[in-house]
Amino acid sequence: MFRLKELEKLLAQGKVSRRDFMRQVSALGLTAAVSPLLLPGGALAETPKKGGRLRVGISGGSTTDSLDPATITDMMMQVFNTSLRNNLVEIDADNRAIPELAESWEATPDAKKWVFKLRKGVEFHNGKTMDAEDVIYSINHHRGKDSKSAAKALLDSVEEIKSDGKDTVVFTLKGGNADFPYVLSDYHLSICPAGTDFLDGVGTGGYILKDYEPGVRGFAVRNPNFFKEGRAHFDEVEVICINDVNARTSALQTGQVDVINRCELKTVHLLKRMPGIQVMEQHGFKHYTFAMLCDVAPYNDNNVRLALKHAIDREQMVKTILRGYGTVGNDHPIAKANRYYASELPQRQYDPDKAKFYLKKAGLGKHVFKLHVSEAAFSGSIDAGVLYRESAAKAGIEIEVVREPSDGYWSNVWMKKPWCAVFWGGRPTEDMMFSTAYAAGAPWNDTHWNNKRFNELLVAARAELDERKRREMYVEMQQLVRDDGGVVVPMFAADLSAATDKLRHGKLAVNWELDGFRLTERWWFA
Repeated sequence: MFRLKELEKLLAQGKVSRRDFMRQVSALGLTAAVSPLLLPGGALAETPKKGGRLRVGISGGSTTDSLDPATITDMMMQVFNTSLRNNLVEIDADNRAIPELAESWEATPDAKKWVFKLRKGVEFHNGKTMDAEDVIYSINHHRGKDSKSAAKALLDSVEEIKSDGKDTVVFTLKGGNADFPYVLSDYHLSICPAGTDFLDGVGTGGYILKDYEPGVRGFAVRNPNFFKEGRAHFDEVEVICINDVNARTSALQTGQVDVINRCELKTVHLLKRMPGIQVMEQHGFKHYTFAMLCDVAPYNDNNVRLALKHAIDREQMVKTILRGYGTVGNDHPIAKANRYYASELPQRQYDPDKAKFYLKKAGLGKHVFKLHVSEAAFSGSIDAGVLYRESAAKAGIEIEVVREPSDGYWSNVWMKKPWCAVFWGGRPTEDMMFSTAYAAGAPWNDTHWNNKRFNELLVAARAELDERKRREMYVEMQQLVRDDGGVVVPMFAADLSAATDKLRHGKLAVNWELDGFRLTERWWFA
């Protein structure tokens, strides 16, 4: 059985094809023992069935949440909003940008002007037919000096949006952007009716809002007029906030919910053995960080930042916190799954002597670094903080691990405290990730980092159509973040979710958790 488990893991990671998996399993004489749920394409052979209520036990909910897409910060609203609304562009299971509310698009050779043709006859939940004005209204909600949207930075390059008839939207950019369709897939940029206050939950999505209590529960019923054929199979979807991982696991085991996100890594091996439960593993862009505010002492000194980067044992953290379900990070946010991942950059190692050297260079005497953590940041962040404290102590660096409550963490701690644990789902392109969290002035620049060279490269790389030159720019940007940025990136984590084996799905998208946040639309009950 050990060989079978090894093959299953390789299959889940995409390192062997389904055909090779079946061939090797057959050679072992184990074909009859293999569940079709273990096969990424297994569910594709089935005909999706309508019906049932999908109950999602999910982390990342807060009483400060809102139905306004501009305010979304974590999993509960990312999944619930995606159930209610759609974007112009969708990311498929192969990380490709494909049409959603858009029917097609084309760009000028310099990638500065993009023309999007809209699907005709798509209805909002209130009966209004979607047109270009709805798209313009929705996108402009995230633009302008008064916008507080996290997607504002992604749209900074947009100079003008206008309609060319009811079914055509034209975006004119300040500079070329070869990845612009990916930008419009961002989960904040969902399309709502023109004139809406964005709090009514009205969209074009597969489900219609019936009840919502921030940080507690969202409930919706199937949209009978959904424009996507063969999607949105459940009669009802219920998204229930369960921030505590043990409570989520218990809810799944006792049948109170049908699926949970962010499994407890310490006990996931037990879940795998339980009859009636399937565990799903996705390898994408998800990473955990410890973000320092670069404009707050002592983190405004890069010597301090480098000292803390050398004081963390990444290998130990992946082994202990992720239980091997992930890889070490290199103090920048670009994953191996990204197109321009800088594989040539030397991997930063745990080095107490270098940590001491940089701390001495900073001239910092006796100092206690307060690291704010919470299970709301990421599962295991408290234990990660303790490991960090222990490894840093060997370099003579004292870290105090400050435990924060889960509720309100993203509004009261993140970007407020000088150093804290952070979860990032990542982004499907380098430009989106850097523009969201590392560009000067970006609303989610959670280190307040401002590097002139980086900001210049960000604009230049976005418009560069020569693949070789573009890659060189993104490699340099990763190096700048690694060596000057205010973020410690110790590890990239696999997404682990679990569900009743009565649920079926096709190949899982890895751009976000739970099938790109689209489980309510793409999955079904057997």
